[in-house]
Amino acid sequence: MDSRCYWRCAGCQARFLDRDQLPDRETERREYDQHQNQPDDPGYRRFLNQLVAPLLRRIEPASRGLDYGCGPGPALARMMEEAGHTMSVFDPIYAPNPNVLHGHYDFITCTEVVEHFHDPATEFERLDALLRPGGWLGIMTRFQTDDDRFANWHYRRDPTHVVFYRPETFEWLGRRFGWEVSCVPPQVVIVAKGTTGKRVNG
Repeated sequence: MDSRCYWRCAGCQARFLDRDQLPDRETERREYDQHQNQPDDPGYRRFLNQLVAPLLRRIEPASRGLDYGCGPGPALARMMEEAGHTMSVFDPIYAPNPNVLHGHYDFITCTEVVEHFHDPATEFERLDALLRPGGWLGIMTRFQTDDDRFANWHYRRDPTHVVFYRPETFEWLGRRFGWEVSCVPPQVVIVAKGTTGKRVNG
């Protein structure tokens, strides 16, 4: 393994990069700018449909959604709009509109986003606050590999990927926030927020 140092949370089993080694914003932007994820790319749409299809089966018609971490080309937001839903987008680099973070949404999507979180606890608190009771959260991120394969895992080698999740991580988050969590290996998580929005301390 290279010189990067990782830690594991004993509670949720997430594995994360040492805080002193987190990339700065300019490093992140340079890496993201290399991505060629165009909204009309059929291959990229097929990739996103792994989340879009199960989410569309669950949400009500004409729902209000937020694509959190939309990137430079919000393809998923366009796909949801084409399906009849109203979308807002947020990205700290490409769509840094703080106004959308003061609303409440019927569903939120995070595709290839949560592995970039420098402060996952704060980010998941925010997502829970943005999601109305009874709403849906859809996540795509590669579930962590076995420890003996972690060093050579291609997903880890992306310098902007700083936290890695197991299904147990999302189950822990479900207990924390009162979510019903369904993990679909290797990379899809569908979350139903309870109608009471109940949280559990600890």
